[in-house]
Amino acid sequence: MPLVRIDIKRNPDPSYAKKLGKVVYDSMKAAIHAPDQDNFQVLAEHDDEHFVYDPAYLGINRSDGLVFIQITLNEGRSTDQKKLLYKTIAEGLHREAGVRPEDVFINLVEVKKENWSFGNGVAQYAT
Repeated sequence: MPLVRIDIKRNPDPSYAKKLGKVVYDSMKAAIHAPDQDNFQVLAEHDDEHFVYDPAYLGINRSDGLVFIQITLNEGRSTDQKKLLYKTIAEGLHREAGVRPEDVFINLVEVKKENWSFGNGVAQYAT
């Protein structure tokens, strides 16, 4: 049920964004038990004019290697599960793609289960 959006500055490696997506999906499976085959992602690369961030907000020194990750998912995870997800993603991106932990920006958007339709105009999770 998660829908992941990953936004980065344009990268010369055409496989880079997909690599980031794999790490995020693997992290969701490990930390919040996302199901197998439930992998829906939008991977977008932007030029300088369309990728805006504050390089020092909250005392975190960000670079042009910043990775924005927004995950829309069902509500109900505990704060501990969310913290584990953030940590797992940041560590995985650092290990697998060389992303600095300071450059991992994650936003969760929690929704009720009835707010999904996976196709056919049906609310598959509505009760």
